[in-house]
Amino acid sequence: MPFKFSAIILFLTFVVTASLSYAQENFLIYPSPITQTEPVISINPVNPNLIAVSGKTINTSTSFTSEGVYVSTNGGLSWSGSDTCKGQLLQNHGGDPQILVDKNGRLILTHIGLFILGLFSHFSDDLGQTWTSAFTISSQQPEDKGASAIDNSINSPYYSRLYTTWVNQTIPSNPLSFSWSTNSGVSWVAPLIINSNAVERSSGGFVRTGNNGYVYLCWAGMSSVAPFIEDSVGFALSTDGGNSWSQNKIIYDVNGIFGTLPSKGNIRVNGLPQLAVDNSNGPRNGYIYIVTTEKNKLPAGSDPDIILHYSSDAGSTWSPGIRVNQDPLNDGKIQYFPSLDIDSNGGINILYYDDRNTSSDSAEVWLSRSIDGGNSWKEQVVSDHRFKPKPILGGASNYQGDHIALSSSGNKLYALWMDDFSGIYQIWMKILDLNILAVNDKPLPPLNFELYQNFPNPFNPETNITFSIPQRSFASLKIYDLLGREKAVLLNNEINSGTHTIAFLPGKSLPSGIYIYTLQNGSSSISKKLILLK
Repeated sequence: MPFKFSAIILFLTFVVTASLSYAQENFLIYPSPITQTEPVISINPVNPNLIAVSGKTINTSTSFTSEGVYVSTNGGLSWSGSDTCKGQLLQNHGGDPQILVDKNGRLILTHIGLFILGLFSHFSDDLGQTWTSAFTISSQQPEDKGASAIDNSINSPYYSRLYTTWVNQTIPSNPLSFSWSTNSGVSWVAPLIINSNAVERSSGGFVRTGNNGYVYLCWAGMSSVAPFIEDSVGFALSTDGGNSWSQNKIIYDVNGIFGTLPSKGNIRVNGLPQLAVDNSNGPRNGYIYIVTTEKNKLPAGSDPDIILHYSSDAGSTWSPGIRVNQDPLNDGKIQYFPSLDIDSNGGINILYYDDRNTSSDSAEVWLSRSIDGGNSWKEQVVSDHRFKPKPILGGASNYQGDHIALSSSGNKLYALWMDDFSGIYQIWMKILDLNILAVNDKPLPPLNFELYQNFPNPFNPETNITFSIPQRSFASLKIYDLLGREKAVLLNNEINSGTHTIAFLPGKSLPSGIYIYTLQNGSSSISKKLILLK
């Protein structure tokens, strides 16, 4: 009896310890002899313990491809599933999966066709054990880099509506296509063309929603000459659930990295944009963020860097680029495949591959996090191992997958990527606790007294002025006309060290024109011009 009792205690201790450490360390969500890549994730909005992950799967022995679907009902501590989606037609699963979990626990999966051209959808009401036959969303050739989203805001007039977007390769200029479902994937509306007569050939396509029910899309415009890299970012907005759209085919220029990385086994990479919306109800609620990988265009260096832009006015204007990775500029280190998520506290979280601590033929997975809108960043290594990127056997030429994934729920961040540390490409996960990250979240005091250019500029009716104070002290921020007459006082008191942003809303009394804003701190002062257009 004592031996049996001790054994039971030992076993229970092992189980508890394993469960506690499981969420802190890297783990394979579904160890398998089948190749897994391109993870996507969705978390149930009502029950955050229900999580679904999908990815493209390849049986390298038979070349059979499908979409793996993996499910956790305990917040990611344990997983079940299959490397094959059983929705008919079984032979037509071509990968590029997108997975959604609706409020009722239904799984909705979209994928491209392998033999029959198009984009298809299935759903499962038993956590992926059985699936409906395919619903044809589109019978035209899609690019294999689409995205899907679900409106989970209970305040939205389009609550629970599903959205999906992809590039239509049948139509000249490859415009972005879009569809939605109002019945949890039972059917989808006929596709809409978002950016017909696009200035540049479109690639990618990413969709997200805001608390107010707005739908946001972004995509890359590709250059028309070699090396055919990402040349611009386009953006579209719908305020009526996808029925109608306003769009800007070029919101800013980029210089992407589409091609191969010779130092990393010549794997195929891209600089396609991803988008996220701040739905935190915090000070930056409604801000839109877009992340890309770029090089040879500031603020990126001569090697691939992660670049972020944001909009505070529903996409009408966009900030200058922000370099996310904090290694020295032009150091020859490579960052690629960023995945972006804004958590419930308004923190900006970006996951990506990085080789700053490895040899040039290898990589790790890093997380960069900002809690002040991108003004400052904290970084940490997420993966507990390194690997050597290489093309996947049985995949397309130089293919390692085209993206990784990051999502948050409550105080948890779920990071997913693919690597072959186990001997075969598999989907790895790490669960990060935002409460632990928050210990190191406080931005370091800036080294310099600085005043930044207001954004947007020109503006109407509101602009933001950002400045840095190296230590707690008295400071003033005032607006003057060109004759030196004081027009507004935005700050005139003691303020903590750090980077601060103050909104300037001049109202109706101030006419259009050029004004001076001046930051005074002790004996130091800096002035810049702003333009009000009414």
